[in-house]
Amino acid sequence: MINFSELKVGDIVLAKFEEQLTEGNIVQVDAENRQVCVLTQQENWYSPEDLFPIPLTEEHLEKLKFKKTDEAYVRGPFTVQLPNGSDPHTVLHYRDETRNIPGSLMVHQLQNHYHGMTLYHLD
Repeated sequence: MINFSELKVGDIVLAKFEEQLTEGNIVQVDAENRQVCVLTQQENWYSPEDLFPIPLTEEHLEKLKFKKTDEAYVRGPFTVQLPNGSDPHTVLHYRDETRNIPGSLMVHQLQNHYHGMTLYHLD
């Protein structure tokens, strides 16, 4: 389950419908009714209990159009360093701002950090 306050339009999440998890994009957030509309193969409304985070992996970074370099993943001036054996932090860097986040991120969390740092949505 994902904390409702973390859910933003455009975020990529797993939605549970009839005991099956499907990846989709959030297209609308209804704060009053605490529901989220997710586009998988079609749009459906979900409660936060039916939404799950996706661990950030190299595969998802490549889906988000990041290019792998020797030490990090880069998309324009934005850089992501995943945790490794010597450093258990995820490091995000954009221009003059760096964020050291303990542990691993989820895809929607990266999208929210990216938006907070660049003012553009990552999709």
